Amino acid sequence: MPRIGRVIDTKGYVHLIERGISQQIIFEDEQDYQYYLKLLRKYSDELDIKINAYCLMDNHVHLLVYYEDKSVSLFMKKIGISYSNYYNKKYSRTGHLFQDRFKSEQVFNDRYYLTVLRYILNNPVKAGISSISEYRWSSYHLSQKQNEFVDASLAIQLCGGFEKYYHFLESVNDDECMEYNSRPHDDTWARNVMLSTLEISSGNDLKLYDKIARDSALRKLNECGLSYNQISRLTGLGKSIVQRACQ
Repeated sequence: MPRIGRVIDTKGYVHLIERGISQQIIFEDEQDYQYYLKLLRKYSDELDIKINAYCLMDNHVHLLVYYEDKSVSLFMKKIGISYSNYYNKKYSRTGHLFQDRFKSEQVFNDRYYLTVLRYILNNPVKAGISSISEYRWSSYHLSQKQNEFVDASLAIQLCGGFEKYYHFLESVNDDECMEYNSRPHDDTWARNVMLSTLEISSGNDLKLYDKIARDSALRKLNECGLSYNQISRLTGLGKSIVQRACQ
């Protein structure tokens, strides 16, 4: 697995979160967790997505993945549709299961890669559910197993071996990463995200893009957590234009 360089449009490491709509429970029993993991394995193999870490909580999912060829959106779409169909049929419900679009956070360097990985695997601890080693629905125990779809080799390499890797994961930390229910981000944060993600000097630069490139950039900003209103304010584009691009 390659060490982390700067993430570009066609490949990179990314932290993904998918949450149940209105914080709905999406895993009711053991079979549900197992079915989601089956889909995770299936579509990661099909789309050549490398799963570095995962944690399935009762109403949301965290993933750390490496992708190429812009396949991550298709990966999340396939899992979302397949799991929603399974869940709705099993529990006799209709309508959307997941909240809006999935959230994504690009990972640009080795240090933050380890921060995100530890944050993901410590979700059960932060939620007061169990210790990191006792939680069944994360990739914590898969790093030393052969023929598994989770590849923790980069993290183990960066930590300096298995022993130091597990010590790092279980050490006391105050890691903070992207989350759904964090307080709303202000425009200063949004502007910094926009400038670092799109590498432009001003949001007004998007007005010079052709429609395809502009809409792609708008979707990227929305996936990074910027609201429609924030994007509209910072780019000078109408809110309706932003909404159409992101839907």
